Amino acid sequence: MEIKKLTDALSVSPQIRVPDLPALRAAGFRTVICNRPDGEGPDQPTFAEIAEAARDEGIEARYLPVKSGMVNDSDAALFGEHLRSLPGPVLAYCRSGMRSATLWALSCASGKAFTEIVGTGNAAGYDLTGLAGRIASPLVVSQERHDIVIVGAGAAGIATASSLLARAPGLDIAVLDPAATHYYQPGWTMVGAGVFRPETTARSMDDVLPGKVHWIKAAVAAFEPENNAVVLEGCRVVKYGQLIVCPGLKLDWNAIEGLPQTLGRNGVTSNYRYDLAPYTWRLVQELKGGRALFTQPPMPIKCAGAPQKAMYLSSDHWQRSGRLDGIDVEFYNAGAALFGVPDYVPALMKYVESYGIKLNFGFNLSAIDGRAKRATFTRTVAGGAAERFETEFDMIHVVPPQTAPDFISASPLADAAGWVDVDQTTLRHKRFHNVYGLGDVTNTPNAKTAAAARKQAPVVAHNVLAALGGTSGIATYDGYGSCPLTVERGKIVLAEFLYGGKVAPTFPAWLIDGKRPSRLAWLLKERILPPLYWRGMLKGKEWLAHPRLAE
Repeated sequence: MEIKKLTDALSVSPQIRVPDLPALRAAGFRTVICNRPDGEGPDQPTFAEIAEAARDEGIEARYLPVKSGMVNDSDAALFGEHLRSLPGPVLAYCRSGMRSATLWALSCASGKAFTEIVGTGNAAGYDLTGLAGRIASPLVVSQERHDIVIVGAGAAGIATASSLLARAPGLDIAVLDPAATHYYQPGWTMVGAGVFRPETTARSMDDVLPGKVHWIKAAVAAFEPENNAVVLEGCRVVKYGQLIVCPGLKLDWNAIEGLPQTLGRNGVTSNYRYDLAPYTWRLVQELKGGRALFTQPPMPIKCAGAPQKAMYLSSDHWQRSGRLDGIDVEFYNAGAALFGVPDYVPALMKYVESYGIKLNFGFNLSAIDGRAKRATFTRTVAGGAAERFETEFDMIHVVPPQTAPDFISASPLADAAGWVDVDQTTLRHKRFHNVYGLGDVTNTPNAKTAAAARKQAPVVAHNVLAALGGTSGIATYDGYGSCPLTVERGKIVLAEFLYGGKVAPTFPAWLIDGKRPSRLAWLLKERILPPLYWRGMLKGKEWLAHPRLAE
């Protein structure tokens, strides 16, 4: 925990976790206030988890979620009321602590000089000068400018920054992201199967960002593309010549009734969160019999194969340990097919049949009662009516619905569905010609995978450099995506495809036939892809990903 004291009554911090609560009680805190909406990050516990742990320690817990950069006066007033009425001292937290510090600044603006507020913020490590326009209107809000601004330091953002610097080392690039840790999310399926240790999938952001970029550790509040500006939390403004948008997507845990209250216990798990993937493996090891459910929500989701990867690897473990006959495995998929590219379905069906998995299509998980071990699904029946179906479980692997982040869907960059609206070939924004998008946040009709980002990053790097006059030609993206479907421990069906579901194998069939389970494909996933990610993709090495120029 990195706790920053603002006043004797209030401290702020980045995201806290359940194991932190005993230490907070020992430090004397009597109330925690959460200012971060659930689902902002892949390593974020829900408020319900924090609140339950706080109650166990005798600490009050309040939920005052504020979207990044959207702190309004009513939020600040309620925050101030909490400080006055709740037992102190109080710890308020969000992703970085900035939203909490902003709420405090606005809540006491009428009683403190602006210089005093800014000085208090600076002492705690938070730059509150961007609030000048709201607290001290005669002052001018400071701005900074960079030739290229990248929103998001995930796989897509870092790969693009590195590809740009590999082409033009002198570029002025700023990367905007408040996260302190970078995750290799494709590895979480392997963590959930006991193959990888969780810590091997996480590294400090300082260690993976290119040394020549300016890292602005702050969240984006809004976009002003007409002014070539990005507004950060705390009202700080960053101007750009070219903008690259790749913040990933939002996991909407709250869309499933009761889920936040039971995640990580009662047999409810998900490999889509860093801290829960080890719980998946624990459940798989401990389950001796009963019912194991695996769910998949409506598309789009990141890595559409991940829900069934967990199912196959779990079933394989139960089969190897002689327990599968006593476990009923069921797959509840909101979609209508096992996999979106039909060429790979026959190989997958052989495993479905060998594991005795029951497939249920058109069923979307809508509610869950962890203590009662009951899950409720909704499906559309003839005539368009919605039908609810309830079933029991001993273990359930849940995949949450996924949407564009709120600051994207509410921005001028979004299409009607909330995703960044780009040309699917050039990845250039359809309305703002100095804006590009890639990764999970765009509306391109490809699979949302790290493999797609690996192919997209060099395309965006080339096209941005061309827009700056540093090269010529237009690079194109063909929709490439890859999904290594872990059908058993030691074998993978390596699905590779382009836009429209066209099969596009990287290797000759005599080496790796993607339509058949392969030991070599498993070695690729286990031994080669992680170092390729850390030492290749994130370092600007475009092995097998060099962009193709339009003719």
